[in-house]
Amino acid sequence: MRETEVLIAGGGPVGAIGAVRLASMGIDVLCCEQTESFASDLRASTIHAATLEMLDAVDAAEPLIAKGLKAPVYQWRDRRSGEHYDFDLGEVADVARFPFRLQCPQHHMAGLLTQTLPSMANAEMRFGTKLVSAHEDAEGVVATLEKDGRTEEVRAKFLVGADGSHSTVRKLMGVDFEGFTYEEKFVSVSTAHPIEETMRDIALVNYIADPEEWLVLLAVPGLWRILVPGDKAVSDEALLRDEAIADIFARIVPGTPVETTFRKIYRVHQRVASLFHKGRMLLVGDAAHINNPLGGFGMNSGIHDVWNLADKLWSVLRQDGDSEQLALFDRQRRGITKAFIQAQSIENKAFMEHAPGEAHAARLARMAGIANDPVKRREYLLKQAMFQSLADAEKIA
Repeated sequence: MRETEVLIAGGGPVGAIGAVRLASMGIDVLCCEQTESFASDLRASTIHAATLEMLDAVDAAEPLIAKGLKAPVYQWRDRRSGEHYDFDLGEVADVARFPFRLQCPQHHMAGLLTQTLPSMANAEMRFGTKLVSAHEDAEGVVATLEKDGRTEEVRAKFLVGADGSHSTVRKLMGVDFEGFTYEEKFVSVSTAHPIEETMRDIALVNYIADPEEWLVLLAVPGLWRILVPGDKAVSDEALLRDEAIADIFARIVPGTPVETTFRKIYRVHQRVASLFHKGRMLLVGDAAHINNPLGGFGMNSGIHDVWNLADKLWSVLRQDGDSEQLALFDRQRRGITKAFIQAQSIENKAFMEHAPGEAHAARLARMAGIANDPVKRREYLLKQAMFQSLADAEKIA
């Protein structure tokens, strides 16, 4: 039977960086990914400054920076008035070694990291390999993997689920996925059209508030990504028709025909697993929590999960630490997910979809108060760049 110290189910960005980090710490790791290759659609594309420092520790930051766009400034804007506030991460360069958001689609990160694993003596990467089942015994976890219709058993000290929102590991743990699903759909569209030539005062990252149709504009190399809400009563097919997409762009760049390279409908959730650790099984990333994309916290917080977990697993496996270290991982990462990741992403969405009237004015005034106060602006920048959530997690005993 194949033996390893840590088996990671899921080879996306979270599972892959977890595998590379553990291997770099001298831990034997096997990472399996059920797909043969990573989807190149434009899901997560923001890498925050705090996450770049983790990537740099495994020599992945600079190669990704070379593939992406540096966005030191991001913008909050009122769509109707055009009033906007720019937040410049250069103001926290004394804390951030990479004082910018990196706009780089997640498949570049996953690809870079999984290509690194085969070169590491104590790591193995398997594509097209699915975790089917697993059970614990006195010595660890025995997992059944399947590839090309054939099964194999693998023994591991620990099993880490980085296998997405439909996590097999979470189901094996018998853990609830608590939360809710937003009523509206999210319409995601990408285009090579130079939107910046029409909206000349936008940044590379823009959150645009409006009572009727909030809007996110994010630049990645060669493309603009657009995210808008979609009516839940309208079919996905209708929302993605040429006429519907043309209407969206008519409100962004009036009078200009726009061709798209990508169109997709997402249902968006706010959910947190009731436990991130149970016995010798653990959850990270989307297997542990999912949230709306407004703020770019999803993938980044998953990477922060597995970075924290790697430290705890190293302590248990190399320093004879006890399972209390894994319970601490659960308290820190589940606690900060609820206190910051979920709360802040919900708050970001609420600001963008505000109702007209007094509430509208109050929220704009609050954002103006943050933008125009150097102390509040710095606190906000550190929070949005995710340095504060890491510091707060470390305070949890």
